[in-house]
Amino acid sequence: MRLLPAAVLPALSLVALALAACSRQSEGPPPPAPPPEPSHILGGVDLDKPIRAVGNEPFWYVTLDGTHMVYGGPDRPERSVTQSPVVMRGTTATFTGQAAQGGALEVTLVATECSDGMSDRTYPLVARVKVGDETLIGCAAATSTFTPQPE
Repeated sequence: MRLLPAAVLPALSLVALALAACSRQSEGPPPPAPPPEPSHILGGVDLDKPIRAVGNEPFWYVTLDGTHMVYGGPDRPERSVTQSPVVMRGTTATFTGQAAQGGALEVTLVATECSDGMSDRTYPLVARVKVGDETLIGCAAATSTFTPQPE
């Protein structure tokens, strides 16, 4: 049996590594990474999608569509403001907005089950809305849950 010179052993090791690397590449690309989870979830509600908050006595509503917040009610003039990005803190999310004519609107959502007090319906979020000097309390959910579903 003939022994190989010591200088040949490192070269053979490199060849073996190169062959191993080539054989791994032929196995195909790695599986794709799963899609990222939405980053703004509160009480099971995706805050990056349209949201509606409602309250009664007095009756009011706020819709948030990602770019604007619209506040109004039967006896309240409708007001639209530019919506700021959401600020998340634990189980609370806050949106603020400023109207061109100077009116401020702030909507704070809390991940706590809420009942509107007039129906059997429950919502996943409590809503606190500040309009000027007035603070209103109500409930909120994804706008899609307010839309009647076809039968």
